[in-house]
Amino acid sequence: MKAGIVGLPNVGKSTLFNCLSNAKAQSANFPFCTIEPNIGVVNVPDQRLQKLEELVNPERVIPATVEIVDIAGLVKGASKGEGLGNQFLGNIRETDAILHVLRCFDNDNIVHVDGSVDPIRDKETIDMELQLKDLETVEKKLDKVKRAAKTGNKEAQKEEAILNKLKEGLEAGTSVRAIEFSEDELIEVVNPAQLITAKPVMYVCNVDESSAVSGNTYVEQVKEAVKDEHAEVLVLAVGTEADINELDDYEERQMFLQDIGLDEPGSSKLIRSAYKLLNQQTYFTAGQKEVRAWTVSIGASAPQAAGVIHTDFEKGFIRAEVIAYDDYVSYGSEVKVKEAGKMRVEGKNYIVKDGDVMHFLFNV
Repeated sequence: MKAGIVGLPNVGKSTLFNCLSNAKAQSANFPFCTIEPNIGVVNVPDQRLQKLEELVNPERVIPATVEIVDIAGLVKGASKGEGLGNQFLGNIRETDAILHVLRCFDNDNIVHVDGSVDPIRDKETIDMELQLKDLETVEKKLDKVKRAAKTGNKEAQKEEAILNKLKEGLEAGTSVRAIEFSEDELIEVVNPAQLITAKPVMYVCNVDESSAVSGNTYVEQVKEAVKDEHAEVLVLAVGTEADINELDDYEERQMFLQDIGLDEPGSSKLIRSAYKLLNQQTYFTAGQKEVRAWTVSIGASAPQAAGVIHTDFEKGFIRAEVIAYDDYVSYGSEVKVKEAGKMRVEGKNYIVKDGDVMHFLFNV
């Protein structure tokens, strides 16, 4: 699962990417610094994993990860191939969620591709280009479906109606994620179309250090503009986060964060939020050799969770032994949880809960 960082050129995308991952993407004060997308595999911060490590004392600990992609900046006309338009749109289509970076700070020393700071205009520029590309996709599908619909094909007529609804929304400047559809419409037509503006989005307001805690006027404008999109807005002082990352000493980092009023790096909050944006959750396995966080989709069954470890586990699934994370911590060990009768045995229909500590029995 990939989350793509997008935005206009020079709004702080590559600096943010460097904060999130160990990869050092090139970042500089000029447009189109990023051409080929940079990809980083980022650990998901999770205090529960640290607590399990304390209790089990394993040989190794493996966190959950999420893939972050830093995509080239987009400009007006991208849907028609301007700038790096075609490449940008191709790269973003391959991601599962969008982290849209908006510049929400004033600094005369950092150039803006449009000459002034206006996050709402910037957002609308990118929205329009993505909507135009989606409109192009929808119109091509409509051309094919119309012929079948005219012959009286009921399924084609139904698809035509949904595509027309998409077309009208996009022409009105509405992203697909903000258009209301029934569950059937989503499953049958909208989701298979793989439209860019249907992807879940989080807006990352890049602010200066003084606005890192409570935001600023620009941030309030963004929150008002996206209130109907069901999208999260995260405030992050990307330049400050980069400075913190340069400090080798953990204590120094914590002091820096406390000085600006933060209890943890904003990048940690962003990674966790991106994980949820991708509709992912975590379950754990805990043993002497390894304590590990495994990533599974929200709503996954026990066999599907087992399949994340190995496909044979899913094929030959018999049952799962499950301990709620809170019970594991409360009793302090698997043995004591069992003695207290708090370990559950679950079958194929069990839906995994975030934080479950699991052990699978299978037969191949």
